Amino acid sequence: MHKFKQWYQDLNLQSRFTLVLLLIVSIPAIAIIFFFYGRAYDMVVSYTIRQEQDRSAETAPLIEESIQKVLDVSEEISSLDFYQTLFKNAITDSFTDLADSPDAASFSQKVDQLITGTPVTNVKIYMEVPKDSPSDINALLNKEDLKDTFLSLDQVRGTYWYGIFRGSRVSQLFCPSFYLGTKEQKAYGDQAYITHASVIYNNGTYDAYMAVYYSGHDFQQILSENLTLDGSVSYIMNERNNLVSASSDSLAGIYWLDYDKIMESYMSSNSFVEQDILGKTVYVGFYRIKQPGWFMVTVLPSQPLINQSNTLVLQFLSIYIAVLVLAFLLASTLSKSITGRISSVISQMRTVRHGPPVPMDSPSAHDEIGDLIDTYNYMTRKMNQLMEKQAQAAEDLRIAEFNSLQAQINPHFLYNTMDMINWMAQQGRTSEVCNAVQSLSRFYKLTLSRKKGISTIAKEEEHVSIYVHLQNMRYHDSISFISDIPDELMEYQIPKLTLQPVIENSILHGILEKPSKSGTIVLTGWMEDGDIVLLISDDGVGIAPDKLPMILSGEGTSISGGTNIAIYNTHRRLQVLYGADYGLTYSSDVGKGTEVQIRIPAKRDETSGETPKPL
Repeated sequence: MHKFKQWYQDLNLQSRFTLVLLLIVSIPAIAIIFFFYGRAYDMVVSYTIRQEQDRSAETAPLIEESIQKVLDVSEEISSLDFYQTLFKNAITDSFTDLADSPDAASFSQKVDQLITGTPVTNVKIYMEVPKDSPSDINALLNKEDLKDTFLSLDQVRGTYWYGIFRGSRVSQLFCPSFYLGTKEQKAYGDQAYITHASVIYNNGTYDAYMAVYYSGHDFQQILSENLTLDGSVSYIMNERNNLVSASSDSLAGIYWLDYDKIMESYMSSNSFVEQDILGKTVYVGFYRIKQPGWFMVTVLPSQPLINQSNTLVLQFLSIYIAVLVLAFLLASTLSKSITGRISSVISQMRTVRHGPPVPMDSPSAHDEIGDLIDTYNYMTRKMNQLMEKQAQAAEDLRIAEFNSLQAQINPHFLYNTMDMINWMAQQGRTSEVCNAVQSLSRFYKLTLSRKKGISTIAKEEEHVSIYVHLQNMRYHDSISFISDIPDELMEYQIPKLTLQPVIENSILHGILEKPSKSGTIVLTGWMEDGDIVLLISDDGVGIAPDKLPMILSGEGTSISGGTNIAIYNTHRRLQVLYGADYGLTYSSDVGKGTEVQIRIPAKRDETSGETPKPL
């Protein structure tokens, strides 16, 4: 209880109000659920049985209607003149003469007309062929107009229905599928209504059978539409305890009831009765199909009914949960109307963890919370002013650092270049001094052309070309410089004096350290993931592995005793401008050369209109 009390006290006001209201709504609803669940099954059973009774009352007449159509076709065929001539009176003429008569010529055509638009699929008349005059009756069976309707009885002697006729002397028979022969089922129809007739000829009486075939699929479809419950089955059985049709043959086999038991149950009740089949409780209803003397049986298993009752309870629970959610929203709204303004101030204060504080709208009510919001807004303004001052100071520091770094680079190059010009002047090489001074003038024109310290790759490429030219004047053209930068990169921005310190380092500490004092420098570049990568490679002496990490740190010295300050300043300047992901990357193989990769963001120069001048 102490822990529960402590937990409740730690809740905020909104949670407390919400919890109390939810408890008020939940307790009576839970009681209703327990009360309702005990009666749900009885309600579902009663409702489903009533539905099935209504469906059965509609379904049985449909089956009787289909049967009546078959009977009507049979009776209409029996009334045709040619049928009357063959089976109602003694035959005095020969079968050859009968086959050639006008009634015979139109008989098959009239049969086809009678079955059109009915459930009947075919009509066949099987005739016994007398042993004493087979050729005479064969004239009838082989007649072109009649041979599709009249067939020899020998074709069906092995069928189940023929055995019934021979054994019980019935005059008519409705035949389920298994009564018929395989050929009959495939060619004519899977069920049939068969009537017996007699042929009196030459003082003898011979059997004949008219089979009116129809499809049992129609019955199956009617029975399937009768069902409203999953797992239930409807089937029709005849007076011989045989299955006529079923919505599901497998389920009909599981829930099969004996004809006598059905008759007994039908006589005792006109509603669904509870039965135990294979240890399962089911509800069985019966309906009499009068014309053939069939029974339609509908079986409702109890498990789907239980599932339906559970579904009903779940639906009730869903409705209850929806009401509970609505109550929760109502409770939240009521409690938020009290605590919302305080929560908004707390939420606004929490934004300081992820960014600068943002002031709130001025309060419309000047109560205690309104005073709190005014105080927060005042504090926010003061903090933003301090942050702006701090950001400005950091920007001033960045610019100062950049200017300082650039100032360290320019004197370094100027010293080396003036030393070269002085050396040439001492040698009396006046024209070369003039050339050098002109090149140096162009060099510094490019260096000082913009106050912001940003140039283009085209001008930087010209800048280092002039530098290599000045160095070749000093070192007797011992340096080969190859530039292979794609034209589409030339107008992208690059900080001034980015390439020159690297190439200067390649000349002084790479190529000139070789015994031959000569070598090649290659400058190329490409676009990569929104960045521009420039690669400067030389075939100088390379850099020892232990010294390679110190080049970009500003520490250590080169092979010739240099401080690497220009390289460090160039790398540091790119990182100050663009961030830690940019700058220089060195790789070297001692005795083979060095590669320097310069990565800068791809920013096109929009203001440059000057075309680089060739050296």
